[in-house]
Amino acid sequence: MSAKAVAVFRFSDTEGPGHFATFLDANHIAWKLYKLDDGEAVPRSSEPFAGLAFMGGPMSANDPTPWNQPVLDLMRDAVARKVPMIGHCLGGQMMSRALGAEVTRNPVKEIGWNPVRVDDTPAARKWFGEDLAGFITFQWHGDTFALPRGAQRILTGGYCANQAYVYDERHLALQCHVEMTPAMIESWVASGAGEIEANRTSPAVQPVSRITGEMDARLPDLSRNAERLYRHWITNLKR
Repeated sequence: MSAKAVAVFRFSDTEGPGHFATFLDANHIAWKLYKLDDGEAVPRSSEPFAGLAFMGGPMSANDPTPWNQPVLDLMRDAVARKVPMIGHCLGGQMMSRALGAEVTRNPVKEIGWNPVRVDDTPAARKWFGEDLAGFITFQWHGDTFALPRGAQRILTGGYCANQAYVYDERHLALQCHVEMTPAMIESWVASGAGEIEANRTSPAVQPVSRITGEMDARLPDLSRNAERLYRHWITNLKR
């Protein structure tokens, strides 16, 4: 579909592209993984790429990591060149920072399967379609992003208001994790069991048994709704 590849940026070895990569492969879109957690350098320009995708990570978007400023610079370059970006959780938070908005602590930590509502706006219907009012998504975050000036929110949550927004009709920032696969969920609950237990007082944190027990029933629908977003996002890829 595109002669250029989509650059996919990984911040943690446990948080790869997941179903996003499956979608790109199914649509014959080339992609290249940049393992920032492994010390790979952030490209200086977005010009060589069809689009940029930023995945999740356990760190904060405000942490002084070696890649933080280079990623922000690359994101601003992509906005200037109109190279479409998509950010999942930490990636979406980094996009907000690049666009001049703040990333702060959410009132509660969210971990597990929680409902979100599609905003009743033309922008949301353009990305999700006319027939979707809401769905159950996967969450694992303690921070939240503010909406940059000019952004249009398209997804809202009860425990975290800003779940997704669109900027300049081509850049998509997500707080929730629509890219999940069974392997990713199993890995996260294994490594994050202590975090789950420490935050069980949060009304938005579920026990491991519920997270894994609902996985087979929840994931197919989540992946289908992720593909609604991905399908619209790729229409803006640079050739």
